[in-house]
Amino acid sequence: MIDFDWSLPYPSQREAVLAENVVATSQPLAAQAGLRMLLDGGNAIDAAVATAISLTVLEPTSNGIGSDAFALVWAGGGLHGLNASGKSPAALTLDRFDGLDAVPLLGWDAVTVGGAVSAWATLSERFGSLPFHKLCEPAIEYARNGYLVSRQTAYYWGLGQNKYSQFEEYQRVFCPNGKAPKAGEIFKSNDHANTLEQIAQTKGKSFYEGDLADRIAHHAKQTGGLITKEDLASHQPQWVRPISMDYRSITLHEIPPNGQGLAALMMLGILKHFPMSQMRVDSADSLHLQIEAMKLAFADAHRYIADPDWMDVDVEHLLDDEYLKQRAKLIDLIQAKDPKHGSPKPGGTVYLTTADSQGNMVSYIQSNYTGFGSGIVVPDTGIALQNRGGCFSLVEGHPNAAGPSKRPYHTIIPGFITEHTASGETEPVMSFGVMGGFMQPQGHAQVVIRLEDYKQNPQAALDGPRWRVDKGLFVAIEPGFDAEVYEELSSRGHDIKIAAQPEEFYGRGQAIYKLSGGYFAASDGRADGQAVGF
Repeated sequence: MIDFDWSLPYPSQREAVLAENVVATSQPLAAQAGLRMLLDGGNAIDAAVATAISLTVLEPTSNGIGSDAFALVWAGGGLHGLNASGKSPAALTLDRFDGLDAVPLLGWDAVTVGGAVSAWATLSERFGSLPFHKLCEPAIEYARNGYLVSRQTAYYWGLGQNKYSQFEEYQRVFCPNGKAPKAGEIFKSNDHANTLEQIAQTKGKSFYEGDLADRIAHHAKQTGGLITKEDLASHQPQWVRPISMDYRSITLHEIPPNGQGLAALMMLGILKHFPMSQMRVDSADSLHLQIEAMKLAFADAHRYIADPDWMDVDVEHLLDDEYLKQRAKLIDLIQAKDPKHGSPKPGGTVYLTTADSQGNMVSYIQSNYTGFGSGIVVPDTGIALQNRGGCFSLVEGHPNAAGPSKRPYHTIIPGFITEHTASGETEPVMSFGVMGGFMQPQGHAQVVIRLEDYKQNPQAALDGPRWRVDKGLFVAIEPGFDAEVYEELSSRGHDIKIAAQPEEFYGRGQAIYKLSGGYFAASDGRADGQAVGF
């Protein structure tokens, strides 16, 4: 257990929730849905699933019934990883994109099979204690009866109205009366409610093998999509062994590729070779090293991460300490460099974490990729299909090249921290995540550094200003650092852009830290959400 500082040095001043049973996520009503399950005798897994299902209704600007999902679950004294990302259609070939530089994000080209529904059912079946249909009840109620749209969700919803203007079913479902709902306005959707009732009754099978699968496949056939009922029926979530990196006194765990958590581990593996704690928190020296290490990690991540069946380098080799030590030597302490990493895109994601008095903890993430996803909404279902295929490469021979029945490079990553006790046992420390496209591994590493090197408490670690590597020498950075820090970074060659408004993307985090008699639950002020508990 880290002996952290309880002070809150940043402007947010959000207070943590200290309780024996807790939920933290980006939308208050969704957090309350998870809390309902805990109050009804459910465990952290029940709470996580109910929260995730509710988020498809309450925050459709970032996730939906057609999303993908990943989870890290501490239960039974160990950590379990779930990869519920879906594959591309079996009929997809690289030549579909001849003449293009990137997979189009709108329309059928980027649609892959949604795995979120399978995640809900799988988590509930293995670890849950309440009936699956009960976990769907809050979401169904919100969809059927309506709810008041929260402020930041309304902001992104307004952007979606114009972005998806050419998609008739999207406009019908998500822009009733011809407009996106504003903050404080009521949104309801019988389509969502009916679909979630089918999912509840069939424990998710309808989405992959039943009526909902028929509707998805039929709409694809009628409108130029490649997804078939066979693609849906062949989907299988996978229990996977998490990958990890020891960093000082703690260990960070991530889902292995096709997720990009590897990049966060590599960044920390590089920074292990520098005395970070001897540099002042939020100083130019500290930020410069973090930024340069992240660029090196991304250079490898964008070259090697892919569907694990297609990767041409073992993850163990990329996490090898000697290899990362050599990578660390490439960092110039006074001059920024461009190791030619890729060009990240923005993303739309929801993250949640839960914990209960029995010691179960869940780190869970669910996403469309960008906004409402592809713009394709299956008629009369409310199912917005994700555009995860937008992360495929169009370079022939690249391990992440677009192709048939293949999982793309995935931006969404749940995080989990453990520590080794004096007796050699592994104990949970914190479940956490920082959602937001390619910001996610950057956010994970920044939170870990604040927690471990600078002994900030989890709320302060989430509140602290962040930076984001984009491409080349360009670094986007939030207000909140001292003026001389921006000047010093610029003098070292970083092309600095300070965020002009809070809507610019630096991730939105949630965290639950295990105390000896309960939990410290924190929620990032960059989102509408909250931490709740009892």
